[in-house]
Amino acid sequence: MSKAITLTIPHELGRAEAKRRIDEGFASFAQHMGAAAGVLSKDWTGDDRLTFALAALGQRISGSIEVEDAAVRLEVLLPNLLAMVADKVRGRLKKEGQLMLEKK
Repeated sequence: MSKAITLTIPHELGRAEAKRRIDEGFASFAQHMGAAAGVLSKDWTGDDRLTFALAALGQRISGSIEVEDAAVRLEVLLPNLLAMVADKVRGRLKKEGQLMLEKK
């Protein structure tokens, strides 16, 4: 059974800078999700919504990232195999997202 993960990560970057960092850091995010040996697709719909899908080792992960002025909302649908470790995936995504959106 698949499992959805939803995270909201606050930031102080403004919408445009948060979107730029997400766009540049997406390859790293995808590697953490297991796409290093898989197929990755991403598409910005509208100005502030990134939809993505990746497939690796016979599993498909999909989701979206909504960029707001002071927060980013991430929704990821994990397939059966990864659903069993959803809490670990959630923790890793939160940590990586916070690092990516940290004000420097």
